Amino acid sequence: MSRIGKMPIQVPKGVTVTVSDDLVKVKGPKGELSRKRVGNIEIKQEDGVLQLVTRDDERQTHCYHGLMRTLVNNMVVGVTEGFTRKLKIVGVGYRGEMKGETLVLNVGYSKPKEYSFPKGVHATVSKDGVIEVTGIDKEELGDIAAQIRRIRKPDSYKGKGIRYIDEVVRIKPGKSVSKG
Repeated sequence: MSRIGKMPIQVPKGVTVTVSDDLVKVKGPKGELSRKRVGNIEIKQEDGVLQLVTRDDERQTHCYHGLMRTLVNNMVVGVTEGFTRKLKIVGVGYRGEMKGETLVLNVGYSKPKEYSFPKGVHATVSKDGVIEVTGIDKEELGDIAAQIRRIRKPDSYKGKGIRYIDEVVRIKPGKSVSKG
């Protein structure tokens, strides 16, 4: 049994969880999320608590137990609090700005790069170059942050580019001239 899979999920007030044959729907104050159920796992709901139970003793079912519990918990947290990913633009002359629902980045290319956000995901850019992306789906938010970072990955020699706020970029030493 998975230690994570055994933990119960507390469902806050104002959040409704609907479990059908293959689909789990979570509706809350920030929106609605749905996900297809993975593995042979049963979701029991009683008194505002969700419990995930395996239906058989297959190895693959035990592997999916913790995964499914984490996915459902992320859905509950997403519709109540939401998620945020922060990126930082580093480099002289590098900057970003929001134009409606489009992020415009000037990061060393001849033309500005534009990134349009899908419905339900919003972003802000501060004066010091911090891009804050918010949404209710944690998986989608991670993909979007990775796509923005991919526009200009951090350079390993100067450190310029777009990086996650908590990312540490190791700077390589450049070529050195030997005097001999």
